[in-house]
Amino acid sequence: MSHAEIREAVRKLCLGYPGEYWRALDRERAYPADFVAELTRAGFLAALIPQDYGGAGLGLSAAAAILEEIQASGCNGASCHAQMYVMGTLLRHGSEDQKRRYLPGIASGAVRLQAFAVTEPGSGSDTAAIATTARREGDHYIIRGGKIWTSRAEHSDLMLLLVRTSPAPPGGKRSSGLSVFLVDMHEAKRNGLSIDPIRTMMNHGTTTLGFDDVPVPAENLIGAEGEGFRYILSGMNAERILIAAECVGDARWFIEKAASYAKERVVFGRPIGQNQGIQFPIARAYANMRAASLMVDEALRRFEAGEPCGAEANMAKLLAADASSAAADTAIQTHGGFGFAEDFDIERKFRETRLYQVAPVSTNLILSYLAEHVLGLPKSY
Repeated sequence: MSHAEIREAVRKLCLGYPGEYWRALDRERAYPADFVAELTRAGFLAALIPQDYGGAGLGLSAAAAILEEIQASGCNGASCHAQMYVMGTLLRHGSEDQKRRYLPGIASGAVRLQAFAVTEPGSGSDTAAIATTARREGDHYIIRGGKIWTSRAEHSDLMLLLVRTSPAPPGGKRSSGLSVFLVDMHEAKRNGLSIDPIRTMMNHGTTTLGFDDVPVPAENLIGAEGEGFRYILSGMNAERILIAAECVGDARWFIEKAASYAKERVVFGRPIGQNQGIQFPIARAYANMRAASLMVDEALRRFEAGEPCGAEANMAKLLAADASSAAADTAIQTHGGFGFAEDFDIERKFRETRLYQVAPVSTNLILSYLAEHVLGLPKSY
């Protein structure tokens, strides 16, 4: 299936989930179970899983096309992108036994892997400072500590967890001693895992997690003990590119809504879109969206060619998040008071896309990365 065919199929599927579906979920902060189930049946959530494990075996550009069209259709693909990039750590660094055990179930939808627990209240973006520990006892590791901003933990069967298995060596890398585990959420909840929802401005199923000596089988360790930070880093470029594609989709949706309304809304005897004060912000939002889209394409090209793409992935995320935020603001301004009305969906999508200025990596950290690693400026943190 070509990317054009994938996009068309996603658009058709999304027609069955109009604004009222998402508004109802948003009011209750509910999980889009029907939407996720249909995407799974269509094979879209298994796009990146190799065919040997029941997936489609497509490249990251296909996944980006899926997510962009979901967002451009007015839907919310957060649960979809999570499964795509979280699964990547298992695919790249898991053992063959782990892949055989889990990937077919993830591909079929029998198993949800949509939660990724990294951030802690005391660490924030400083991942090397996490304090949740795992100590080896026989054939299990015992997990103690807490996580925050872990989305969809209540709706996942498996979770990827980053913890400290040994102290960082004196004078060595602070990130040494971190390890990654696959956690069976059902077993963990029966053995000391607590999950507490955080009500946020967008419907992301965000939670805090408490680990009170939760046992996790040693066979659930991904890769080598102490190498977890490196494994997490290896998935960040893919994550940022996929989020950038979503932001491009959001920007497309806001621009289409703003342009359509500007053509139809008549004030003082003329359509408001005839006024340059309305035209220019929409046109600028379109130009910004196209520029961001080109950077996403370049990041995807380099990623799929196996070339270094850290700068491009970060710039794609930065430019796309800026483009979607600016387009969202323009859509609200164009609609005036109606932009704040729930039934127009703009305020919902505005809240959803605003997240990506902060997560999964903040704009300031991207700028720091570019300053240091591209421009050669001194490290700022």
